[in-house]
Amino acid sequence: MQFVVLSCLMLAGCLPQSRHVEGSKILAVYAFPGKSHYMMHTALMRELVESGHQVTMVTAFSLEKEQLGSNYTEILIEPVYDFWHDVKLNFGAQHLFELTRMTNYDFLKMLEIIGLKTTEHALRQPKVQALIHAKQTEGVFDLLLAEQFYQEAFLALARIYKIPVVTTSTLGYENHMSQMMGLITPWSFVPHGFMPFTDRMSFLERVKNSYASLYEDLDRLLNYFPKMDSVSREFFGPVLGEVPKVKQMEREISVMLLNSHAPLTTARPTVDAMVPVGGMHIYPPKALPADMQAFLDGASEGAIFFSLGSNVQSKDMPQEMLQLFLQVFGSLKQRVLWKFEDESLRQLPPNVMIRKWLPQADILAHPQVKVFITHGGLFGTQEGVHYAVPMLGIPFYCDQHLNMNKAVLGGYAISLHFQSITPEILEHSLLELIHNATYKENIHRVSSIFRDRPQAPRKSAVYWIEYVIRHKGAPHMRSAGLDLNWFQFYLLDVIAFVAALALAAVLAALLAIRLLMGSDKKHRKAKAH
Repeated sequence: MQFVVLSCLMLAGCLPQSRHVEGSKILAVYAFPGKSHYMMHTALMRELVESGHQVTMVTAFSLEKEQLGSNYTEILIEPVYDFWHDVKLNFGAQHLFELTRMTNYDFLKMLEIIGLKTTEHALRQPKVQALIHAKQTEGVFDLLLAEQFYQEAFLALARIYKIPVVTTSTLGYENHMSQMMGLITPWSFVPHGFMPFTDRMSFLERVKNSYASLYEDLDRLLNYFPKMDSVSREFFGPVLGEVPKVKQMEREISVMLLNSHAPLTTARPTVDAMVPVGGMHIYPPKALPADMQAFLDGASEGAIFFSLGSNVQSKDMPQEMLQLFLQVFGSLKQRVLWKFEDESLRQLPPNVMIRKWLPQADILAHPQVKVFITHGGLFGTQEGVHYAVPMLGIPFYCDQHLNMNKAVLGGYAISLHFQSITPEILEHSLLELIHNATYKENIHRVSSIFRDRPQAPRKSAVYWIEYVIRHKGAPHMRSAGLDLNWFQFYLLDVIAFVAALALAAVLAALLAIRLLMGSDKKHRKAKAH
């Protein structure tokens, strides 16, 4: 008996202790007013509160309906900033369907505009000002949780409250994250997030990809960073005095939670501090409203779900394209459930149902849904893959092209250019996705990979947030590459040294040959005399 008790005690001593961080105080800053982004933010806030943490959230949209309880405090940014007004004004666009004509460099300019404008708008809020100018800052918060999306000035809050930083990226991996995390992204097989390439690039595509990636790096360094540094100085200078540059504050991020996961992203070099948690927003499906449930249940030939997300709205579609879609939908045997923001639309075919808002993930979970027509946003793409629904992509801007190209390469999607769609192309694409079993087989395979993880994404996100709190910023995870000069980071000094040695060896050899030849000539002349 003594032996058994002793063994149990020894075993207990070897068991890992509880890793949970009880009741940490987290400051979450999600000031960007992008509705789709809040699918990830809301899921993370709920998980943190349920894990016993106290969360104070700076937010563009209220989470009041989530009923998160007394552990959740909200600092609401009012009014919601209409950044799309700035984008349309700057680019002379009447509606977002025209964004398909924008170039990669236009997208960078667009992100600069919305980043600076929305950040300034949020920082001017009296409640945010009170947070910045608080008299008591020591021990108030344990961690800053911030969005990794052109809101870098808010990183200065970590300096005010002397806390580590975890960021969340709703776009998943981005080109510039390599400089932030101290690693080299190979442009030879990792496509830029806004380029319509896959990881299998031709020579010309690699040239274009390298140019676009280098262009963004230089644009951020020489154009974007100085502007965001100016915003940081304006709002944080009175408190901090010397405000660190954005480039420096980015390098102090402990962990980055990325809205991505295999196989929906290109395999690439990474570091432990970059944690993929794609699919955090996906919960078990809930019951559909009765009318939608009956509509889908009665779709004996299957159903098509059509949604362009929260930004690009179907009601703004040019009239000729609207009629084209209605004509094709009306000719199909399948039923069509369409997120259309103007329910007064008349002359709908009998097999088409429109609603201003639709529970997207719950609809995709319905077994009768055979095709998902999507703009290729990352959240919707993940839901389509999770529920194994083949996709017809109509990408408009930024990462949507890359998402759909990856889906096409995976064999579970067809991608169309909006302005090039004809009735024949649309009908053929839909029927191909419905009747060609290969698409369904491929997406089932991809869905199986996407779901296969050691830990659920929400649990993984909370684990790493608590990990950073436990280990006081987890400096042991920080890459030493962040401390190198750019020429050291890219080994240019080593290359220059090796090149100099090689050149010196060649010059020495040439000199030796020249001396030998000169000596030989003198010897022959001496013999001749």
